[in-house]
Amino acid sequence: MAKEFLCTSSEPVVSTKYGKLRGFRLGEVYHFYGIKYADAKRFQMPKEVEPWDGIKDALSYGYVCPLLDPESPGGDLMVPHRFWPKDENCQYLNIWTPSLDKGAKKAVMVWIHGGGFSTGSSLEMVAYDGNNLAEYEDVVVVSLNHRLNILGYLDLSAFGEEYQNSGNAGIADLVAALQWVKDNIASFGGDPDNVTIFGQSGGGGKVTVLMQTPAAEGLFQKAIIQSGVLPKPLEQTAEDCTALAKEMIQYLGGDSPKVLEEVSYETLAGAFHAVAPKLAKEGIPVGKWGPVANGYYPGVPLDVGFSDFAKSIPLMVGSVVAELGFMPMPKEKDSIPVSKRKEILEEKLGDATDGMIDLFKKAYPDKNELNLIPLDSLVRVPTIAMMDLRAKVSSVPAYCFVLALDFPYDDGKPAWHCSEIPFVFHNIDKVPICNKGEIGKRLEKEMAGAWAAFAKTGDPSTETLPWKPYTTEEPVTMVFDDVTEMKVDYDRELVHQHRERFPNVMFGGGKKD
Repeated sequence: MAKEFLCTSSEPVVSTKYGKLRGFRLGEVYHFYGIKYADAKRFQMPKEVEPWDGIKDALSYGYVCPLLDPESPGGDLMVPHRFWPKDENCQYLNIWTPSLDKGAKKAVMVWIHGGGFSTGSSLEMVAYDGNNLAEYEDVVVVSLNHRLNILGYLDLSAFGEEYQNSGNAGIADLVAALQWVKDNIASFGGDPDNVTIFGQSGGGGKVTVLMQTPAAEGLFQKAIIQSGVLPKPLEQTAEDCTALAKEMIQYLGGDSPKVLEEVSYETLAGAFHAVAPKLAKEGIPVGKWGPVANGYYPGVPLDVGFSDFAKSIPLMVGSVVAELGFMPMPKEKDSIPVSKRKEILEEKLGDATDGMIDLFKKAYPDKNELNLIPLDSLVRVPTIAMMDLRAKVSSVPAYCFVLALDFPYDDGKPAWHCSEIPFVFHNIDKVPICNKGEIGKRLEKEMAGAWAAFAKTGDPSTETLPWKPYTTEEPVTMVFDDVTEMKVDYDRELVHQHRERFPNVMFGGGKKD
């Protein structure tokens, strides 16, 4: 059905704390793109934008953060991407909303993109588009850009008070964005007191960081972490950053961090690449960007425990069954005889093969045991640990999930890193590989509906999908699949034994250093 488009000189126009913005309406959803939520000098904390007169257009996405390494296309069948102009003035957000009534008070869902703490943007993936989630689930959707890599996480605090939180500048951008939402989202039909932050991969990691960051307390009321819990947090030390900064300053011919502030981003990136190999040889990790634990941010829950604020809010945490599912699988796996499947697995599992097959079949009785090859334990093991810890320290409900679907690609490819995103955003129409007939449609309705229900009430249960919280006595996981069902502690032994067999496997099938 054709949708009506509206964008005149006088509507839709919204008044914010800083001035008026003009967006457009397509069908039942209003769109506002490229809203500047903060400004910041390099390595400095973000500040509020200056007010303006007249009406500003919010019709184009804003700049995204520059990257240290050039982008390259690839894997777009599984994870379709978009690329966009870059500038370090990248503090922009986008809004999709079904109402501009200040009294509507619709639940607000703020999406934080993945890409670790190094890459990505609010529009990098086609599936990040918020229109369908806003339209079908009657929520306000916000996505945003923020500083990444060397701009967001180079800790220069050793060089003076003016750089005291440069190692968390990217997190401070996220806090500034949430403050903007708190101050302005009512004008877009949203409820500033009912905000859910959700993110995947690095975005899930950032959700975790925000739950632990005192400056973010009260700016959101619920949190969803998708494939964002890792065995070791993506953090670096202040000492590592100091060593890197000194080498870069010397390389650029300066005598203070001022030279790092003054050069172009391209020159800054060039200096990083020039000195990084030397530091790596000396055993100093560089380029593993992430927040720096300090007075602004104390650390992740599995290291320092949940903050009091993190204990007080409803939480959803989950992953997909084959986070490393980009690895190749045997062709026509369902046609391979069972005896041959065992031989293939013995090459990887050795004398543990029979036991691992038994555990896998107990967890996934209808799955091909060759799915053990890309099975995820990297994310699932610490996810279980986080859920166990949360259940011990908080009575506020928390919920756990796994997407275990075999997709209609390469003879049944198990759900890989990022594959749940189109279902959550109600966007399988934009990602062909997610269209598995009626099963795909049902999963899209189930997952988008559950995420929105959680945002509205703190409980992901819907009329068609009741969902119990995860507790110490009953550690429930909702397994989204051809048949979606709640399972109790169904894969703990499987994933822990898998992790013991492959302790060094990291994303992409490679090994950690």
